[in-house]
Amino acid sequence: MDRKVVFKQRLLPYLLLAPQLLITIVFFFWPAGQAVWFAFLRQDAFGIRTTFVGFENFAELLADPLYLETIRNTAVFCIGVTAIALSVALLLAVLADRQIRGAGGYRILLIWPYAIAPAVAAVLWIFLFHPQIGLIGRALNGAGIAWDYKLNGDQAMLMVILASAWKQVSYNFIFFLAGLQSIPKSVLEAAAIDGARSVRRFWTITFPLLSPTTFFLLVVNLVYAFFDTFGVIDALTKGGPAKATETLIYRAYVDGRVNLDLGMSSAQSVVLMLVVILLTAIQFRFIERRVHY
Repeated sequence: MDRKVVFKQRLLPYLLLAPQLLITIVFFFWPAGQAVWFAFLRQDAFGIRTTFVGFENFAELLADPLYLETIRNTAVFCIGVTAIALSVALLLAVLADRQIRGAGGYRILLIWPYAIAPAVAAVLWIFLFHPQIGLIGRALNGAGIAWDYKLNGDQAMLMVILASAWKQVSYNFIFFLAGLQSIPKSVLEAAAIDGARSVRRFWTITFPLLSPTTFFLLVVNLVYAFFDTFGVIDALTKGGPAKATETLIYRAYVDGRVNLDLGMSSAQSVVLMLVVILLTAIQFRFIERRVHY
């Protein structure tokens, strides 16, 4: 039987929703609207003169070969972060779901990294992989491997991908572990009685039943890779060397905050927002079909 809440005063529901609506309007819709409006303007560095230029900022942006290279960097970065963060988290969740001594302690330790700020996480990786002061970085150079992510673009990209993925693994681990624990043990036991080995049981039973969780985390991780990795990139490489690790969000920051080109920065923000919306729509349109609820 469905229960419905009936408010005696018609104004009360709107008053209860008002704080959340106000926060959404002030901190989301208003800044987003300003970004869209500024994308069609061009200002000088001091903000004294403003000119409406229409789509000129977008045309100049898409004709810039460096911006197209930034799009490629962002694609590589997002795919790498999402793939590593999801696969490692799933592996750890499967191991933590087993009945072993001290499993609760292992689970707590695996969750802790999510509480670390992105800039702090980047500093930890610097202490490990810096070519001069890093423990692992010096060991690599001592073993004859030319390691210097401050000069090598591929190594720098690998660094920011690993650091960003490590930061997100704990978040994914929590949801994967919860999904594994919600799977009825009787289903797995029946498959084991029928002779299915552990690997086959995982890919034919466990993983399909985890598809809602996996789909949710796929969307969340892509959004994380696009927007929430700015702190890691800024602390580790600042988009270098030679813009090898400059992503769309970092490029928008550099043009708007450093170069004081608000029109171009706003145009990049609009493009980034459209890209994320398009990717999310594609995921819900095509990938969700394979999700078994």
